[in-house]
Amino acid sequence: MSVERIRAFIAVDIEEPSVVSRLVQIRDAFVATGAPMKPVEDHNMHITLRFLGNIPFSLVDEIERVIAASAPRRVVLRLRGVGAFPSPVRPRVIWVGVSEGAGELERIYREIEKGLRRLGFRPEREQFVPHVTLARLKGSRNLERVVKLLREMEDVEVGEIVLESVRLKQSILTPRGPIYRTLREVKAAEAAES
Repeated sequence: MSVERIRAFIAVDIEEPSVVSRLVQIRDAFVATGAPMKPVEDHNMHITLRFLGNIPFSLVDEIERVIAASAPRRVVLRLRGVGAFPSPVRPRVIWVGVSEGAGELERIYREIEKGLRRLGFRPEREQFVPHVTLARLKGSRNLERVVKLLREMEDVEVGEIVLESVRLKQSILTPRGPIYRTLREVKAAEAAES
């Protein structure tokens, strides 16, 4: 009997319309450089906490428990500054960073990572950097325009969202781009007054 597998990740979706439109504006400025890239669709903007890869569907409930155990708190996330992986001079992935609230995302990530370890997931190789991916470069044509724009936008203010929930998402790959489906959602608790 074959085990149903799904491609999945854990994320914070960005649904605040003013912030989405700002992200789209910035993304479109990069698309306008004429460099070959695959832009992220407006409705797919999110902060990935952990990419899980192809997992057995049977793990969905356990992963939901891992997310719940990380006890996400409602905090303001401030999106600011455009950057690139592996670096702004050799961009492959263009993203917007998180300035305020990044500490809470890192804490959730560490807790989730611990829980996933117990489920048998291998530890992440990359260091966790909270970000919203805008586009992936597919070649080096007009790269200098991209690099110049990255420099101009390194401190750009994008806006604020509230961390309302953490979601386990399924990524269904299609020729027109991925379709993301929320499988489970863990609501964030009110942050205690300090």
